[in-house]
Amino acid sequence: MEPTVASLLIVPLALGLLGFVEPCSIGSTLIFIKFLEGKAAQAKIVQAGIFAITRALFTGLLGMIAVVLGTALTGFQKAAWFLLGSGYVVIGVFYVIGRSRSLMVAMGPTMSRMSGVHGSTALGILFGLNIPACAGPLIVTLLGAAVAGGASGASLASGFISLAVFGLALSLPLVAAVLFEPARQALDWLSSLSGRVPFWTGVVLMALGLWSLWFGLFVEVKP
Repeated sequence: MEPTVASLLIVPLALGLLGFVEPCSIGSTLIFIKFLEGKAAQAKIVQAGIFAITRALFTGLLGMIAVVLGTALTGFQKAAWFLLGSGYVVIGVFYVIGRSRSLMVAMGPTMSRMSGVHGSTALGILFGLNIPACAGPLIVTLLGAAVAGGASGASLASGFISLAVFGLALSLPLVAAVLFEPARQALDWLSSLSGRVPFWTGVVLMALGLWSLWFGLFVEVKP
């Protein structure tokens, strides 16, 4: 399956924004905002930029690695998309029934390990490398898509772009919250609603899974 605008940009963007408003992601964001309190406006902009760019690059590199792994599946494109769809549905079910916590694994350095690091720039980079645990299942689904894309001949660039967009979307609302007061107020409002997000995340993942299963079962893949 050739990469499309939806698979490269729209789906990763949507999943990244969903991941941002999940409960533990909101908590991580508030910690970073607290870290920036009292700094000059220019320092806040620099640190928020480092945070967003570092996370996007980190996840983009994971996407490239996934495409490389997927090349081992060349010739098994439909099977790859069938397995991917099955994984989407299973993860979506875990979200819908309220068991997503069992899937959560944080990626990158933990907040406790960051506390001993000195230097504003170093902290900004370390925060950016941290992907909150509740976003873990979402990034796993995108890594699966990158692996399946590698099986169907997708380029390293496509794997990097899709995962980098996810990482950027996971951080963009934070950048807006740092720069604009209305965005910070909106973040507080989102915090009160974040408990409802996992259910709808599950619904979205199940829908993507059914689409992928349909592709794996019924669409003819041309060599």
